[in-house]
Amino acid sequence: MSESQYYEFATIDKPLTRTEMAELRAVSTRAVITPSGFTNHYEWGDLKADPADWMRRYFDAFVYSANWCSCYVSLRLPKAVFRKAELDAFIGSAVLSIDATEAHWIFSWTLEESEDYDRFAEDDGSGWMRRLIPLRDELMRGDLRPLYLGWLAAGDEWDDDTLEPEVPGGLADLSPAQQALVEFLEIDPDLLEAASMGSAAATSSNDEILPISTWLNAWQTADMQDVLKAIALGRGQEAERQVKSHYAAWLKSQRPASSDVSRRKVAELRELAQSAGERRRAREAEAHAKREAERRQKREAELRRIMGMQDTYWREAGTQASRASASGYEKTVDILKVLAEGHALVADPDSFDRQLRRFLVPHAKRVALLRRLAEAGLWSG
Repeated sequence: MSESQYYEFATIDKPLTRTEMAELRAVSTRAVITPSGFTNHYEWGDLKADPADWMRRYFDAFVYSANWCSCYVSLRLPKAVFRKAELDAFIGSAVLSIDATEAHWIFSWTLEESEDYDRFAEDDGSGWMRRLIPLRDELMRGDLRPLYLGWLAAGDEWDDDTLEPEVPGGLADLSPAQQALVEFLEIDPDLLEAASMGSAAATSSNDEILPISTWLNAWQTADMQDVLKAIALGRGQEAERQVKSHYAAWLKSQRPASSDVSRRKVAELRELAQSAGERRRAREAEAHAKREAERRQKREAELRRIMGMQDTYWREAGTQASRASASGYEKTVDILKVLAEGHALVADPDSFDRQLRRFLVPHAKRVALLRRLAEAGLWSG
């Protein structure tokens, strides 16, 4: 099997310039390059550039996937969105890395070696950007759940005494993008359930609690003028992002200071995950039993219907047997299997055996049919 790699970069805050697009084109002649991004799929070669460097210079989002069961997502945010102290608890994971430039934070989540070979054989990576890119807006609003999920995804590497970061609210009610991140990183569902036990319910959004007028009153006139200038110069998208970034930072600043009281050790999370796994398996067993009961009920109803007109089925079995062909014999065996099951339900196996002996009188020399019946456990000779 050939190697397959998928690279997709996206701009959000501002589009690529012609000069920047020319710089990217000099690296790849085959890539799809637009003001909003760069996409390329490699079967044999590789990107002749450093994605981390491109994130620092050009892009706000990056998704990578390779068919040797590895994938990667990276998001770039303005540095004003987070203070370093808010991020310290998430640093040190092999899954989540946090890099800083002069103007940005760059968050990256990595799945190095998945064991889900079918996933990477079937998924070329092209759908993940659309599903994961909303994480950036969530982080811009100060939502720490994507960072906590990155820490949680590295659960196996943490020592038992490692203290978890503060659990963000709403971990039991993830957004669609956060659910996609759970799938992307293949986070253990039992560990996620255990972690969510320490998470407060999601509260109503701050923009419902804190009116926009309060924020506008706190906004400096010079900042407003910068936005209006951008709009007047035709940079409406940039202006919108600037407003959203400023508003998100203000909303985050209004939240009360966090507390370490509820933080748990990794050993406790593992114990909770074990219990969560037991509950999940019990739920799955109960659901399986219910499905099986419903299946049996439907099957029994169907068999009773068939037994009400069994003569029709015996005649059809005889017709198929008389064809003296492999396909006819196979259809005969299928019909007789159903009749044997029906007799076992509404009569007894002996009644089927008696009927079968009568059925075989005109077909006694059909060795291939008898062999198939014996292999199916319907006839012992």
